[in-house]
Amino acid sequence: MSVKIPIETSARHIHVSKEDFELLFGPGAELHYIKELSQPGQYLCQERLTVKGPKGEFENMAILGPFRKETQVELSLTDTRKLGLPGIIRQSGDIEGTPGCVLCGPNSELSIEKGVIVAKRHIHMTPDEAISLRVRDNDEVFVLTKSYGRALIYADVVVRVHRSFRLAMHVDTDEANAFSSDAEPYGVIVRLFDDNYNTDKWIEEVLSGIHR
Repeated sequence: MSVKIPIETSARHIHVSKEDFELLFGPGAELHYIKELSQPGQYLCQERLTVKGPKGEFENMAILGPFRKETQVELSLTDTRKLGLPGIIRQSGDIEGTPGCVLCGPNSELSIEKGVIVAKRHIHMTPDEAISLRVRDNDEVFVLTKSYGRALIYADVVVRVHRSFRLAMHVDTDEANAFSSDAEPYGVIVRLFDDNYNTDKWIEEVLSGIHR
């Protein structure tokens, strides 16, 4: 048995360290809360930044609070192409070996050497929900979306489990635009294969004539 998993679109945004924030907005500057986001403790801030790459820029990019240990810019693949940056798909917080960019604030500009990622699509859930759905933290699952004439099965969806999470699947704007849905999109976890079966193996089997 599965459950409806709300699908939320995560538009481009920035997580920032306190040190970098003060460089960009001035010594002693603080984040100013606007509204709570779906995940407890996460919130939209009043402050905005311009993000620059070799080929383009995005003005007025939202900052999400609270402060993080390291600054991280989350974009879609379309966004990275506009900026002229490699599109590196990573889980949040895994920024080693990722490209950097220039952040422009009211006090100064800051060049970061790493931290620009395309967030790997993922599901937030509590430990009880994980037990009910028979999944574990960092499992990768298939999710079938509810749609009208453009349903998709998303592969490689990472399960992220923590007692403070609220059940929701997060996709970026490219992924959200790929299927048409109503105002409250949702999906369900589907089990197409045995555990630890990935899409690369599936493609290899199909090409070699093996059909499950």
